[in-house]
Amino acid sequence: MSEKNNYTDANQSNTIECLNISEKRVGLFVTCLVNTMRPSVGFASITLLEQAGCTVEVPTSQSCCGQPAFNSGDDEGTRQIAYQIIEQFEEFDYVVLPSGSCASMIKKNFIEVFKDQPGWQARAQHLADRTHELLSFLVDVCKFQPDGVELDGTFTYHDSCSGYRSLNVYEQPRKMLSTVKGLKHKPLNGHSECCGFGGTFCVKYSDISNAIVSEKVENVVAADADYLLGGDMGCLMNIAGKLNREGNKKITALHTAEVLAGLAAKILGANDAS
Repeated sequence: MSEKNNYTDANQSNTIECLNISEKRVGLFVTCLVNTMRPSVGFASITLLEQAGCTVEVPTSQSCCGQPAFNSGDDEGTRQIAYQIIEQFEEFDYVVLPSGSCASMIKKNFIEVFKDQPGWQARAQHLADRTHELLSFLVDVCKFQPDGVELDGTFTYHDSCSGYRSLNVYEQPRKMLSTVKGLKHKPLNGHSECCGFGGTFCVKYSDISNAIVSEKVENVVAADADYLLGGDMGCLMNIAGKLNREGNKKITALHTAEVLAGLAAKILGANDAS
């Protein structure tokens, strides 16, 4: 791969002032799990970003963020993926992902795997400076609050490891969800404790993973809420899968973006029809 020379200053400002968001191009990184398992999260993300005034584009040749390769110690495989992502997304004003896990990968780990390639590391830093998890981007950058969204019931909230610990995503989703008419929050004991998914972790250490998600599910059930909400599909799929295997059909897992975009009723209706 060739290196460009126009991103050699790794000390660029880490933020872009959002004075007129409508003039900023946002590249949406959809993520593998959203694309293959829950496309409605992608559509919800576009809806919310456009409501916030953004001009959204979705590069069609995007693929994995490289996290499975990185977590398996395959730095070269990660670099091959990172080359493609950097070239596709570096010209956008912002890069937004509906996943704290994938967003953290681009913001933190790309820089690490290019430690011996200064030119590419500078480009990775340039991309990292413009990359945001969806819910934090809407609140912290766009100053966005949804309007006119309704959903009757109660919810409890799981904070994913990467979003919570790596990207400081906590208040942002709760702030937006507080505006949803008819929706009430019920606290989750151990809200920020790992669900046991961890990508390849749940495959390599399935017994440990199952023990962790079992404890998470106990807390979710004890919260006695109608909905389990979160900002990362990996966590939601893992917890929902365990709930389903244990025969619990009363709690519905939804990505926060689906609720905020007003898609929950359609999703719930489709589930009832099946």
